[in-house]
Amino acid sequence: MPPPLRWRASVARRRRLLALCTQKYFCIHVSSNPDLAGASRPDHDEVGREGVGDLGCFKGTGPGSQRSNHGRSLNCHSVHLVQSAPMKISGSDLHLFRVFESVVRNGGMSAAQMELSLSQPTVSNHLTALEQRLGVKLCERGRRGFSLTEEGRRVYEISTEITGMLEAGSARLSRVRSALAGKVGVGIVDCLTTDPSFRLADAITELSKAAPEVELDLRIMRPNDITKAVAENEIDIGIGGSDIKVASVQYQVIYQEEHAVFCGSTHPLFCRNDETITSAECYGHPWVERGYWYGIRRHGFDAAVANRVAFDIEAQLLMVLSGAYLGVLPIHFARVFEQQGRLRRLPIADEAYSADIEIATRTGEQAANVAYVRDAIIRAHRMHL
Repeated sequence: MPPPLRWRASVARRRRLLALCTQKYFCIHVSSNPDLAGASRPDHDEVGREGVGDLGCFKGTGPGSQRSNHGRSLNCHSVHLVQSAPMKISGSDLHLFRVFESVVRNGGMSAAQMELSLSQPTVSNHLTALEQRLGVKLCERGRRGFSLTEEGRRVYEISTEITGMLEAGSARLSRVRSALAGKVGVGIVDCLTTDPSFRLADAITELSKAAPEVELDLRIMRPNDITKAVAENEIDIGIGGSDIKVASVQYQVIYQEEHAVFCGSTHPLFCRNDETITSAECYGHPWVERGYWYGIRRHGFDAAVANRVAFDIEAQLLMVLSGAYLGVLPIHFARVFEQQGRLRRLPIADEAYSADIEIATRTGEQAANVAYVRDAIIRAHRMHL
């Protein structure tokens, strides 16, 4: 057993001692008799577990301890300490502390049970469990109402300090976790850059200012490859559109890309008047399709017509420019070739359609930097709807 610590206590220092004692389960003997300052420490069996109150001292060996006759005011002159095993606070203790704090804040169990969504007997059992855990009576409760004991006031102060430190620590950890830095892979379908509705550049501007440590890894990819890459964690975000949807990927439409039917300048329909061109005649010519959108086409081709499939818009454009094929192209992408006289938009209303351009991410919680990039892209497009 370590030698006793004899200490003349001022009020402020005595309260600091109190907090230490409450948290570490010190065995304390307090006396108001100055002559005892040099006396030997009482036997441990006699002292038991003791504490110091704001208005006096109490002494006992556990729950229901009685206030000691030693020292009834703040003028305690000697304190003998024997340190026992420190109290280890567990998750269940924290739960009990929070229940106790709620009861104190609400002035009783009836109001606290609403805040805690617990029954009144359950709240009462939690308080009893905390009292047994600490070895002190925390409050008076019954017909006369709710009131804290002196020990209860002390425990409440310590409890709020502990939970406050935990909340502050949680906030700091959240800031570490949400640090906007690191690489974010973004896969983009080809040929969106010429679309004025595509506002990724605006999102990049925001990111360069608000999150300069986020590194965007931009890749041009085929739509089906984008979906696969997002699902398999090869990239974080995908932008495009496809018939194929995967359960582990979530999709959100950010805008619509307008399409129409075009032919090249050497195609037989290029110089015809709109009024003389029918859908049936168009379907008699070869078409070039994008393979990943084949399922959404509504027309029925003649089996004898030689059609082609392309998996990139530029490849499809080249085949349309050849004059050998008709094709459905993004209007924004074909516009410059129309202005050059190399393409013509044909009046086939049932082949004009809007394709959903979607942002795709994996389902579930996203890393902070990925979520921020995703939200920045969505915001940029909403601002220009």
